[in-house]
Amino acid sequence: MNNFYAWCKRYLSLTLLAAIVVGAAVLFFNENSLLRTVEQERRIDELQAQIKDATDTLEHYRELNRSLDTDKETMERIVREQYHMQHPDEDVYVFEQ
Repeated sequence: MNNFYAWCKRYLSLTLLAAIVVGAAVLFFNENSLLRTVEQERRIDELQAQIKDATDTLEHYRELNRSLDTDKETMERIVREQYHMQHPDEDVYVFEQ
């Protein structure tokens, strides 16, 4: 036990112990701790992926809207597929799976 006490007295000082305690408090027990920072970085990556997906979907619908404004055949196809509309002299059969 004397050897341990001598070793501690020789290599550890009060200022070093205080610095270690403050460092641990800053890294792990602070509002902006290391663990919280890693969690927030992961959340940022997830949100950026969601933004990319939403942007791709938005671009798809913008392109569809542009084609509906300019192309009459596209408009007719969409109306027939989604709203089951028909010409007056047609019979339409809808098969649902």
